[in-house]
Amino acid sequence: MKRLSALLLLLAAIISAPIASKAQFRYAPVVGVTINDLKFKESIFPVDKVVGYQAGIQGELMFPGIGFGIDFALLYNQMGAKTDLGSRKIWSTDGFGDSHVMLHTLQIPVHLRFKWTRMNGLEDYIAPFVYGGPDFAISIGHNKIKGNEGVPSPYDYSGGDLGLTAGGGFELWRRWQVSLQYTWGMTYMLKTVKLDNLSAKNRQWAVRVAYMF
Repeated sequence: MKRLSALLLLLAAIISAPIASKAQFRYAPVVGVTINDLKFKESIFPVDKVVGYQAGIQGELMFPGIGFGIDFALLYNQMGAKTDLGSRKIWSTDGFGDSHVMLHTLQIPVHLRFKWTRMNGLEDYIAPFVYGGPDFAISIGHNKIKGNEGVPSPYDYSGGDLGLTAGGGFELWRRWQVSLQYTWGMTYMLKTVKLDNLSAKNRQWAVRVAYMF
C-alpha cells in the first residue's frame, strides 16, 4: 500500500508538472472599501457597522485551459464596529459610552479561484470569477477607547484571527478586476475585560478593485 501511494504521488507530480510550468502569474495593486461588524457571543449592548478600507498587493496564479488557480495577497485591513458600552452600568460607571472600535490588521488571504476563460473570445473583454478560502489576520494595532481617567481599556485584544472568505466578480479587458466578498471570522478578535467570556468575531463585506500586471 505504501508503494502504491508513493507511485500515485509520483504520477500526480509528473502529470501536474507541465501544467504548473505553464501557469500564468500576475500581480496587482488592490484597494477596497469595507463594511465591518463585530459579532459578540451575546447581544448585551448595541453594536453598529462601520466603514473602513483595505489596500495592498495581490498575486494571481492561474492554470491555462482549466480556469482554476489561486490568489493571495498582503493587505492592510481595517476591522471593527461601533459599540455602546454606556448602555450598561457595568461600563458606564467607568465612563465608557458610544465608541468606535478600530482594529488594524495585516491580512494574508490564500484563496482557490475559478475564472471562466472559454467564452469564444468574450473573456478578452469580461470574464467572471469566483473564489474562496482562508484569511489570516495579524493584529498590528487598535485605537484607544476612552473612559474615566486611570480606567484601563474595556477590551482585551487578540493577536489576530482566522477567517473564511467567499467572493466573486468580473475581470475587464484582462486587466481590471472588480470583486465583492464576505469574510466570516472563525476566532475572536477581542473580548471584554470585565466579562472575560464575552468575545467578538469579525464580520466584513469588502468591495475591491485591482489592476493586474
